[in-house]
Amino acid sequence: MSTQRTTTIIHSPAVSDKGLLRGSLGLAAFALVALGLLYPLAGVGLGQALFPETANGSLIEQGGKILGSELVAQPFAGKQYFQPRPSAANYDPMAVAGSNQARTNPEMRQRVEEARAAVAEREHIDPNAVPGDLVTQSGGGIDPHISPEAAAVQIARVAQARGLQPGTVEGLVAQYTEDKQFGVLGQRRVNVLKLNLALDTHQAASATPSGAQSESAVPQR
Repeated sequence: MSTQRTTTIIHSPAVSDKGLLRGSLGLAAFALVALGLLYPLAGVGLGQALFPETANGSLIEQGGKILGSELVAQPFAGKQYFQPRPSAANYDPMAVAGSNQARTNPEMRQRVEEARAAVAEREHIDPNAVPGDLVTQSGGGIDPHISPEAAAVQIARVAQARGLQPGTVEGLVAQYTEDKQFGVLGQRRVNVLKLNLALDTHQAASATPSGAQSESAVPQR
């Protein structure tokens, strides 16, 4: 007597990835539109609505001409101007950088000593009295601020060059000295560009009735 075995073959339906592909394409399209277009536009819109000055670069205009940004340092020519910190980027905002030199680097030590001697000669002070920020470069190379101490050692020179009383210049330095951010972050600082423009404006307003004008109402590069 023989026994027959019956084998049943179950045919499963073909696997389809159409649903997965559709979901992947939908997610990619959403990310592209929402995160690549709508989110940046929303950020720009909120920035323009809430902080328009900062969003546009904190530009400083005078007489319809853009003179610079209060966030970017620039060099000044002439004894009548306060000088900013040295810049490893040569004050170029498109080449923001520090020197990347360590304190033990002989070249850095030599550069600092040379800068210290130059500042001491320019301000007629002892080299040991030169504030550190006037001989060292900031990490970004375009720090627009100097310390109140760095501004103080320049008051006598600026006042003499402009024919002003030192107390007048000192008052403007105090006026443009910014406190710590939120009262706790950073240090007290002076914006060099804003201070120099204030000095020019002060001299222009103090011009004699004969029409004499100050040397310049625009920072000289």
